[in-house]
Amino acid sequence: MNRPRAILIAGPTASGKSQLAMDLARARDGVIINADSMQVYRELRILTARPSVADEAALPHRLYGHVSGMDDYSVGRWLEDVTAILGDAEAAGRLAVIVGGTGLYFKALLEGLSPIPDIPVEIRGHWRGLGDELAANALYELLRERDPVMADRLAPSDRQRLVRALEVMDATGKSLAEWQDEPGAPLLRLEDVEAVVVAPEREVLYDRCNRRFDEMMEAGGLEEVQALAALELAPDRPIMRALGVRQLLALVDGRLTRDAALAQAKTETRRYAKRQLTWLRRNMIAWNWHFQQ
Repeated sequence: MNRPRAILIAGPTASGKSQLAMDLARARDGVIINADSMQVYRELRILTARPSVADEAALPHRLYGHVSGMDDYSVGRWLEDVTAILGDAEAAGRLAVIVGGTGLYFKALLEGLSPIPDIPVEIRGHWRGLGDELAANALYELLRERDPVMADRLAPSDRQRLVRALEVMDATGKSLAEWQDEPGAPLLRLEDVEAVVVAPEREVLYDRCNRRFDEMMEAGGLEEVQALAALELAPDRPIMRALGVRQLLALVDGRLTRDAALAQAKTETRRYAKRQLTWLRRNMIAWNWHFQQ
């Protein structure tokens, strides 16, 4: 391969992939593009480990902190955004360095998305209104009545995806599961990119997870969650699932001590990193793996 169309860097949280992206972008005149579903939110710089203000000033960074936690943001929207940014980078002669821990973003990039039609505004409004009014288990029962195949693919507590499945069935008369099984058009091909997985040894990774959460707290992570709590967002909004948010909200509310909140947040982070590695091993076997000790 001569010059690749892009460099893709995946890895679990706290693996060091962001630093690798910085090093490669500096060496190869690159622009760093976010592929992490939590780092898109502007309200959580510290807890999502977004690049620092200094790092963003040193090299061009795109799709970091560009979405409000009050807004919906999906794989489809990310793919639209990254398509435009890739075009800009290529026009400027810069190498795209796409880095993150959200495997579904990379999957969409390399495999495309199913061609689901746009949902009419009135149907979207109807189901999103019900999504705000009804409990998640009530939405799940509605979906099970209308689309049992898709219901079997979703967790009964996943309100956002339940609403999405209901609106797609209503608008198209076809299960979201059927749409998802239709192939999409990839934006990039694996043979045209350099694709890297950063995979530290497990004990090294877990130690990094623990130390980084302590550093987040020292940098103002608790204050960041207090500001997020003031927005009074629904607890099932995607931003509220960011690592550490639930435990620190419990600390703010007095439901957990500081020591208990930190211990639980670190445990959640380590478990998430383990799940990420498992997903990467299953889905990115053809990538170049960089094992670290």
